[in-house]
Amino acid sequence: MTTAVKPTNRALFTVKDAAEYLSFSRSTVYELMAAGELPYVKVGRSRRIRLAELDAFVAQLKPLNH
Repeated sequence: MTTAVKPTNRALFTVKDAAEYLSFSRSTVYELMAAGELPYVKVGRSRRIRLAELDAFVAQLKPLNH
């Protein structure tokens, strides 16, 4: 089994898949969504996150300067 992230052509990610894509826990993704830091769409009872939102979230992260 590999830990490399595979390229995707998916438009929407489940919370589980988004967590895997970001290398976060599902709980962290839910917390980011609740805080408004990670936008999502709701279809029925399901939450989905756009690939563009995941990439934008990663792009705005700032590295720590030690």
